[in-house]
Amino acid sequence: MQAAPPTHRPRYARVLSIAGSDSGGGAGIQADLKTFSALGCYGMTAITALTAQNTVGVSGIHAVPAAFLKAQLRAVLDDIGADAIKIGMLHAPEIVEVVAWAIDHYRIDHVVLDPVMVATSGDRLIEEATVDVLRRELFPRASLITPNLDEAALLLGRPLRGESDLDQAAVDLLAQGARAVLLKGGHLPGDQVVDLLAIPAQPWLRLRSARIASRNVHGTGCTLSSAIASYLARGLALPQAVERARGYILEAIRCGAEVQTGQGHGPLCHGHAPLPMVIGATAAAS
Repeated sequence: MQAAPPTHRPRYARVLSIAGSDSGGGAGIQADLKTFSALGCYGMTAITALTAQNTVGVSGIHAVPAAFLKAQLRAVLDDIGADAIKIGMLHAPEIVEVVAWAIDHYRIDHVVLDPVMVATSGDRLIEEATVDVLRRELFPRASLITPNLDEAALLLGRPLRGESDLDQAAVDLLAQGARAVLLKGGHLPGDQVVDLLAIPAQPWLRLRSARIASRNVHGTGCTLSSAIASYLARGLALPQAVERARGYILEAIRCGAEVQTGQGHGPLCHGHAPLPMVIGATAAAS
């Protein structure tokens, strides 16, 4: 008797966050999951560290062992898979190496790396040895890296003080092995925010917008990188994914600007205009 052919069932666009947890809900995997959901994707997590954190600051960090991170990745990717991955806080060289293994082993095409290295206070979050491994192992594997100016300065070993510094900084980050760079200029002074998207062999994009006055900007970097990964999972090309993600985060900042959550820097309004879940990619089922 001949076996019945497999049926094909629709599935969601799937995005995995590999990052730290923010118990206050404004950044880290919590912000990532809110973003995935708001942009119509199915979100999953592999947690690299737990934090005791709120809108005022971080009072404790508990690192997840590399072996348990690998167990999380295996559990999620063996069963569900991923159309895109967003990478956030990676605190140790062995953690970086596990993430590099997962990208290769599961052949993930769309990877957005937010190199979380410097806290809002200016404190450095990872050691130089981890930075070196991150640069060596993940820059060539990531579709895009999204450093802010402080993180880019740490990677390049020099300060970035003005818009005129962005182009050479992008050139030098590409020379370090990055496949594409979104250099975020939000820390520059002025009434406009200027970001630079540098992709080799394509026209570079200078993305400008009016600065939005708000103290509720906790988790903006996490949210932007997650939004880019979501749009890549939805099938957009990288330049369009970046532009759409940037539009999403600007509205999330604007809509949450007048809301008070906690006593410090509050979160964005992730759910300002949620999209329906993307259903359409097919997966074989026996």
